[in-house]
Amino acid sequence: MKALDELNFPEDVKYTKDHEWAKLDGDTVTIGLSDYAQDQLGEIVFVELPEEGDSFSEGDEFGSVESVKAVSEIYLPIGGEITEINEDLEDAPELVNNDCYAGGWLVKVKPDDLGELDNLMDKAAYLEMLKG
Repeated sequence: MKALDELNFPEDVKYTKDHEWAKLDGDTVTIGLSDYAQDQLGEIVFVELPEEGDSFSEGDEFGSVESVKAVSEIYLPIGGEITEINEDLEDAPELVNNDCYAGGWLVKVKPDDLGELDNLMDKAAYLEMLKG
């Protein structure tokens, strides 16, 4: 596992206590696992995602990731409808390990309430949480 200063934490995304990230792009929010989460999980071998059109509330479990170490649930940081899933992960789940912010994103959501993004942490607050 890497030290925190070796991991990538972009400034333009928000983070959850469960180590997901959310990035607003127009009227859509892209969701993924943080670099910290994928590093802790180790080699990801399977990703289970919902169907396009499924709707969830903020904090709902919407899928899971399986690594050589464990299976972990993933939670939606903002409520809304799934508008797109990263289908590349079906054949290449390791994309989450390779670049969790670009090629390894999980889902895109049309949010019910953009104000829910205010409940998430910025980079500084997330790093403080990780340092404990």
